[in-house]
Amino acid sequence: MNDIIEIQGITKRYSKLTALSQVTLSVPQGSVFGLIGPDGAGKTTLYQILTTLLNPDEGTATVAGLDVVKDFRRLRTVIGYMPEKFSLYPDLTVSENLQFFASLFGVGVNENFDLIAPIFGQLEKFPGRMAGALSGGMKQKLALSCALIHRPSVLLLDEPTTGVDAVSRSEFWDMLAQLKEKGITILVSTSYMDEAERCDRIALINKGKILDVDTPQELIKGLDKNLYNASASDMYPLLEALRRLPGVDDCYTFGATLHVATRDGFNPAEAILDLRRQGLADARIYPAKGNIEDLFIKLAKNDG
Repeated sequence: MNDIIEIQGITKRYSKLTALSQVTLSVPQGSVFGLIGPDGAGKTTLYQILTTLLNPDEGTATVAGLDVVKDFRRLRTVIGYMPEKFSLYPDLTVSENLQFFASLFGVGVNENFDLIAPIFGQLEKFPGRMAGALSGGMKQKLALSCALIHRPSVLLLDEPTTGVDAVSRSEFWDMLAQLKEKGITILVSTSYMDEAERCDRIALINKGKILDVDTPQELIKGLDKNLYNASASDMYPLLEALRRLPGVDDCYTFGATLHVATRDGFNPAEAILDLRRQGLADARIYPAKGNIEDLFIKLAKNDG
């Protein structure tokens, strides 16, 4: 499979702050590729470079064979971009926003409506409603429709599910799967680690640096080996006590339990006895199933 996005050694600085540091990665054509990391990791800066809104200080990047600096005018016609913040016109109606963005690319709304019809379906009931009066999920669908109206070959989505409910998040990822089937390559950034599992490949990014790149399945392979759940009625004393135990590399809150990352030779039965001697009578430690969040915490800690 050919790579449709190629990024080599991209660095971007803002005064003394390095937002991106030697970022190198490639995105296969026809895939859903996830850029996974917390707020401030550099995701938006990378998107602004790929969408020709910023020039890198170092390195090169091409999208669909077009250089983001030299070919910026042509590139804008082959990419669709949905920024994190709702950027449509709140004082225009649903229909007017769609018509406006179609006119920017010199196409008619009906010309590519087959592409957005599954997404735009619910919005067709409210063509005269102001965009600013839509719910979060509906704004998301309208923004996505406007980003697709010129039928781009590459779709860039920056934190598209931030601030929407769980049902809308799930529906949105179902839409992305349908777009992938139509041959559109999707680069999507998110700070929701659970969304990584919906991607074909992912890159973990933190403090402007790429920590690792692979399929979600390959990245977490073997992560369960030395990972445990821990619980007790008094969770904070349990957290502190576990961090002091021999053989424990890290311990952190994970939902309603704690996740305990250990070294080879760690014995959970002995650890439980030790915890109970410290007054944690109902302490439990049992095997955990690792996921992308566990891996990210491990890699970020190792990276300092």
